[in-house]
Amino acid sequence: MSKKRVLTGVTTTGIPHLGNYVGAIRPAVRAAQNPDTESFLFLADYHGIIKCHEPEMIHQSTQAVAATWLACGLNPEQTTFYRQSDIPEVMELNWILTCITAKGLMNRAHAYKAAVQANAENNQEDPDFGVEMGLFSYPILMTADILMFNANEVPVGRDQIQHVEMARDIAGRFNHRFQELFTLPEVKIDENVELLVGLDGRKMSKSYGNTIPLWENDKKTQKSVNKIITNMKEPGEPKQPDESPLFEIYKAFSTPSETAAFTQMLAEGLAWGEAKKLLAAKINAELAEPRERYNELTADPSQIEDILQAGAQKARKEARELLNKVRDAVGIRPLK
Repeated sequence: MSKKRVLTGVTTTGIPHLGNYVGAIRPAVRAAQNPDTESFLFLADYHGIIKCHEPEMIHQSTQAVAATWLACGLNPEQTTFYRQSDIPEVMELNWILTCITAKGLMNRAHAYKAAVQANAENNQEDPDFGVEMGLFSYPILMTADILMFNANEVPVGRDQIQHVEMARDIAGRFNHRFQELFTLPEVKIDENVELLVGLDGRKMSKSYGNTIPLWENDKKTQKSVNKIITNMKEPGEPKQPDESPLFEIYKAFSTPSETAAFTQMLAEGLAWGEAKKLLAAKINAELAEPRERYNELTADPSQIEDILQAGAQKARKEARELLNKVRDAVGIRPLK
């Protein structure tokens, strides 16, 4: 029985926070340990420059994201772990796919439509004002990422479902027009993935400014946790889990029995300050070893680079084989 191939990309435009860890990193690392799965994970730095035009941010984020995944248990022996920009075959495939992709398909992409709508609402005469080709063509590059390794499944959030469907459309068009070379990828939506709430009860997000940093020390983590909103109930007053985001964050780091015990303590009047100490202790206990590993990696980035280069070498071997078939299928061949 052949293994199921699962591919995930991580954009390099920020430093991961606790919400990224709970919602994406931790479950993906666990899933990669499944012996029936062949896992591919890449740092999507070319995707990063679509919106981020700060070179140092791209560079620093690439290091931080790579170190984060490695520190959190990603095993490069089990997962093909590489940087997108180290696989030039992806960019060549991107161009070949661009040449067969209907513009009308790209016109329907959510990000492009949102930009056009924003221009209309701002009374811009040019509906494409401010739209760069990176944004417009983004789904084709994502398609090349997926098809380059013939992924069976692509875990994505609901906002990315359309892009995987576009990848299927483009793959189907190529297969029909030239040769059956590409697997039609399936969307994988994990309904059990936890969307961690932030300090204010909304989804934890950098855009909301409500995150808890992943790699701070114990003391700074406690300070962040202390900012979680609570009500004015005094110590001794019964409290319910839905009265503060604190409970949902605690639940993400606890077993069911620990969560039940915490619920009981709240009902018995546990002070919010004490509850925050218990939460910070939970977070710090789980992240103690990963933080040590993260600091080791970022102190010597050459370790990260060596791992990424080894992953790229492994990925490129396969990418070259498929790209040679693609080139031949479209007529780009040696003269004999």
